[in-house]
This record gives sequence, structure tokens and C-alpha cells, in this order.
Amino acid sequence: MQQTSANSGTLGYQVNNIRFDMPWEWLAAGWRDMWRVWPISLGYGAIFAALAFGLLGGLAYEGSQSIILSLAAGFLLLGPLMAVGLYEASRRLETGKPVTFGSVAFVKTASPLQLAYVGMILTMLFLFWVHMGMLLYGLFFSYSQIPSLADFVPMVLLTANGVTMLVVGSIVGGILAVTAFTLSVVSIPLLMDQETDFISAIATSIKAMAQNPKAMLLWAGIIAGLMALGMVTIFAGLVITFPLVGHATWHAYRAIVVLDREAPDTGV
Repeated sequence: MQQTSANSGTLGYQVNNIRFDMPWEWLAAGWRDMWRVWPISLGYGAIFAALAFGLLGGLAYEGSQSIILSLAAGFLLLGPLMAVGLYEASRRLETGKPVTFGSVAFVKTASPLQLAYVGMILTMLFLFWVHMGMLLYGLFFSYSQIPSLADFVPMVLLTANGVTMLVVGSIVGGILAVTAFTLSVVSIPLLMDQETDFISAIATSIKAMAQNPKAMLLWAGIIAGLMALGMVTIFAGLVITFPLVGHATWHAYRAIVVLDREAPDTGV
């Protein structure tokens, strides 16, 4: 595994220069972790999928299931934060500690308050995306009520306004997604694992993206593809794809960030 340590300034941790194809190694390592503790991993994924399916059911009951497309895209912004338990599972596997449902459900993070700050930033990006989606819909369509999914899909794909809204929304959503990814790709597992501040963690995440743009964009594409695969199966696929991405993200963090001290013992 080719890694070269590089110092990109005093703020944050040093990050490694990594090969373009290394994200596939992280994915393979995540796959191995997932099956080593499959009851916990798949249970974690099932809970996540059930929450998403419950949201869809609630929107369907209200006749507003069409906005699930916007919410699902925005939901990805919060995904890294929701996967903290999976990072802990992989950390325990790496250090030889037992992985239990309790240790994954009630993670003792090294920097809980700082992690909450990053969570607030991602939540603000999520809320901004939801509001932008509603704003775009209001700009391109004069409907006062959100249509059903059956009416919404042809309206978006078969009308000029719909296609324009889709293009603009994809551009805005893409910018937000890349922003969220850049801020959180290693900052969240770093704050879970190390005692540091959120500014240094985010700076480290930005450095990882700046030093390895091709590899990190490949990693972002892999994550987006796996999560999209999970969603098009009416969220059933998230039972596997979500924990797979979560475990792999831990290995991405370990490959990218140069730790200048041993991680504190945050487990029991």
C-alpha cells in the first residue's frame, strides 16, 4: 500500500498522499469487517433502512411522497454522522476489542462536543438543501400543493420546467454534497477516535481532499453509487450498503490521517 506522509500546514493533522485506486482497498476492508460482525453490522443497516422506509411511509400517508427524492439526497449529507457506531465497530476489530451491540449503540467518542459541532454544520447543510428543493419547486411550478409521486415523476421528466429544475437542482445538490463530503470525509471518524477540536478535524478533512482530489472523488463516487443502489431498492439495499460504507470509511480515515499519538481508549 503506497502512502507518503505530507505536511500541509500546522492546522490539523498531516495526511498521506494515496494512490488513485486505494478506495477499492478501503471498500474491501469494509466488506471484511462487515461480515466479521455481520449481526451487528446488518442490524445497524436494518435500523437505518427502517427509518428511511418509515419516512417514506409517512410522506405517502400525507400524499407528499414526491419530496422523498429531495430528502433522500439531503439524507446523505448526514450519513457520515449516523455511521459513528460502525466506525467504532471497525476500530474495535482493529484493536482486538470485543464488538458488542452496546459498544456500537452507545459509542464513547473521544471528542463528543466537537463532534456535535460538526453534526450541526452537516444538519445546517441538510436543512439548506431541503429549503432549496422547496424553493426550486416553487420557482419552476405554480402548484400550491406537492403532487403525488405518480404525478411528480412525469412532471419533472417530461416538461421543460421540470427538466430545468432537475438540472439546476442537481448542480446545487452536487455542490452541497461535495462540500459536505469535503468537511466530513475524515473529520467525523477523527473526532470519534482522537481528542481534538472540530476546526482541526475539518481542516484535516479539507487537506485530505486537496492533496488527493482524484482518489477522494473516486471515493465520493463509490459512496454515492452504493447509497443510490440502496435507495432504489426502496431502501432495503441500505441494510448492506450503509454498513459497508461505514466500515470502509473507517479504513479510509486510517489510511489518510497521520496520527501523532495513540488513540485514547474510549471503549470498555
